Amino acid sequence: MKNLFLFTIFLSLAVHAQEKVITGTVTTASDGLPLPGASVIIKGSSNGTQTNFDGKYSINAHVGDKLVISYVGMDSREVTIGAANIYDVALEEGSELDEVVVVGYSKTSSVSSVISHSHRGPSKAQLRRQAKRAFHDKISSQLAGSMSGVKIRGSKTKKSNESVLYIVDGVPIQKGYNDLIKQIKPDDIEHMNVYKSVEAVDKFGESAKYGCIVINTKAGNYRVQYDEKYASITENQFEKTNLSPFSTFSIDVDKASYSNVRRMINNGQTILSDAVKIEEMVNYFNYNYPQPTDEHPFSINTDVVKTPWHNDTKLVKIGLQGKTYDNEELPASNLTFLIDVSGSMGSQNKLPLLKSVFRLLVNQLREKDKVSIVVYAGAAGVVLEPTSGANKEKILQALDDLQSGGSTAGGAGIKLAYKLAEKNFKKNGNNRVILATDGDFNVGASSDKDMETLIEEKRKSGVFLSVLGFGYGNYKDSKLEILADKGNGNHAYIDNMQEAQKVFGKEFGGTLFTIAKDVKIQVEFNPSLVQAYRLIGYENRLLADEDFIDDTKDAGELGSGHTVTALYEVIPRGVKTDYLRDIHDLKYTQSETKADFSDELFTVKFRYKKPDGSKSIEMVHVQKNETTAVDEDMNFAASVALFGMQLRNSKFHNNSNIESVIELAENGRGEDKEGYRAEFIRLVKTYDRLK
Repeated sequence: MKNLFLFTIFLSLAVHAQEKVITGTVTTASDGLPLPGASVIIKGSSNGTQTNFDGKYSINAHVGDKLVISYVGMDSREVTIGAANIYDVALEEGSELDEVVVVGYSKTSSVSSVISHSHRGPSKAQLRRQAKRAFHDKISSQLAGSMSGVKIRGSKTKKSNESVLYIVDGVPIQKGYNDLIKQIKPDDIEHMNVYKSVEAVDKFGESAKYGCIVINTKAGNYRVQYDEKYASITENQFEKTNLSPFSTFSIDVDKASYSNVRRMINNGQTILSDAVKIEEMVNYFNYNYPQPTDEHPFSINTDVVKTPWHNDTKLVKIGLQGKTYDNEELPASNLTFLIDVSGSMGSQNKLPLLKSVFRLLVNQLREKDKVSIVVYAGAAGVVLEPTSGANKEKILQALDDLQSGGSTAGGAGIKLAYKLAEKNFKKNGNNRVILATDGDFNVGASSDKDMETLIEEKRKSGVFLSVLGFGYGNYKDSKLEILADKGNGNHAYIDNMQEAQKVFGKEFGGTLFTIAKDVKIQVEFNPSLVQAYRLIGYENRLLADEDFIDDTKDAGELGSGHTVTALYEVIPRGVKTDYLRDIHDLKYTQSETKADFSDELFTVKFRYKKPDGSKSIEMVHVQKNETTAVDEDMNFAASVALFGMQLRNSKFHNNSNIESVIELAENGRGEDKEGYRAEFIRLVKTYDRLK
């Protein structure tokens, strides 16, 4: 009995002595506004910290310790540490203060000083008049110009940091970019004013209905930098057929550019030209191509019409339709979710949206499918060993438990995910890593070249890679595109749940099941009929002509049910155009056109490999010199391409206007069961109003 008593005391002391990391969020009880700079101290000690810009804190404490959470103008609260690791606290408003100023905000563990403008001082009305005079000259013009008409949606229970209006050195931060406030170094801040919703609206208008945080830096001229990165695109020019008869490129089923451009337009942003990849915009939409009827996994379709934006040229459309398999026909899947849980993923449009996206995928899994989850932040780790799709609750619980924080060890995460996928490899199955991130790797293998080398090595295992991009402000499109290209996979940008439903709800099979890999296209134009040609888009997918028959050269993958569309603008023989410049005749080479093929406009060849194959198979399709009827798909594909050219300020759109894009899209809208084409029309009209 005595031993049992001593053991109980020992166990109690051991539990009490155990130190652990305590995290949580401090908000106002009245409206849920996060409280940056709130003091969190272990009672009776000097160990303390402050909440960050999102009202979040982290501190080491023992079971039984008491946390004292305080903020000027709010009633303090004490919380006793028990078995839980997360303690969210809502502070009630005190009776003495109406406005607070946080001074000397520091990233150290010591609590910086906090002073008040109104400790039993001026009345609320006087404070409002003083604040208005202080800020009027500096920010009123910016608020009127850039924040007018902005409506921040949300409910009282979901007032995230994204809904708060931030003003940094007099400049309001554009809606949707609050996450970039974290770029400001704490030591650079002179002081920070926090206004709750009622007073914020009184001072700054309806755009501050969820509160306003005004930050003044020591330098006084801070500008938030948007750190999105895109691969540089040099637009394809017209090629003279007698000098360069071949056009060779890899297919592209990625659709990230369209949803990313949509996000920019919906947020009222300036469209970055390199963010516009015309082929990805065109391929975002499905077209009515017939299913393959022979042994090949896709059908080939070509059309030739007069170019809608130029009377003297022709528009060529080449379309592939991948064979469609029902979900139950797909082989068993071995899926490894690789999820970025670093600090940069904390905003609402990243990790929280990511969890919802993966729920859609998990809900479609079958008993024979297995899912593993690997996460990475400061380090990489396995949070879910391979689990059957029948055990959805366990998979979803593992997803729900994820939290963001730390740096981004992307390279370590990729290595661990591939290791786990290879360990559980399903022969004749669908083995795939699905990476979800904003692409902001900054620890370990970080450069695009390092990542490219890593993925090229890992794809030899037979594990494919899908990449899902999230968020904005620090979105790294260039890095994610490389990962998907080199990993024999596809890249999608998820800006909302509608896009998630499209990627995983409507196109589940095509997203996950590859039916052909290393698909290459080579078009040979007949110089007797075609003076010059220009491939519209695919600038980052061009291949050397000799790469077409080289089976060691990587190319794009085609999934179940996927369509691929490529457009060429061609200049017929004899047409005079400003697009071409004269050159000297060749001295040593004589070009001679064969008369036997005078009725052929071009020949298109395709090479592909089976998903587990190493030797390519070739298909050939010949297009006669005849104009085809203009159908809805041709009109719509042309409208999307034309809009892309206008966004890129291309010289080849021939001074066309937005009305031409809308007219083409309306004529190509068709049945539009899912409403994607109607959405495009609305998007173009929105862009037109924003210009």
